Amino acid sequence: MRTDSSIAAIHGLDQKTRVVRPLFSCSVSAGFPSPADDYIDRRLDLNELLITNPAATFFVRAAGDSMIGAAINHDDILIVDRSLAATSGKIIIAVIDGELTVKRLAQTATSCTLMAENPNYPDLEINEESDFQVWGVVTSVIHQF
Repeated sequence: MRTDSSIAAIHGLDQKTRVVRPLFSCSVSAGFPSPADDYIDRRLDLNELLITNPAATFFVRAAGDSMIGAAINHDDILIVDRSLAATSGKIIIAVIDGELTVKRLAQTATSCTLMAENPNYPDLEINEESDFQVWGVVTSVIHQF
């Protein structure tokens, strides 16, 4: 059975830093090319876009390939919000039996499962004997091309 820890590093949020960049009013075509506008609509602070609750937000670096089906790749940075409810279908950061992992939560009235998004990895059934704690809900993923 193949498993992975899924988390390479944990990083705090520097609330003093603003990351402000131009936001163009035109969208970029993912289909046929269209003429570009040189008009900047406003400046966008990436903290405003990506972080709803700064006091409850932290970053983790993903390790491994168990979540590639959810577009989470090795070395991606995950933005995690501890203030959000971990409900069924959400991607969460959890500690299970002492190891950090990122998985999709599947809950029913009688069961709780942490699901990988890669068929090469087994789902993790949470039972009464499991040492299990949710650390937060993944809200965004940042990866390089």
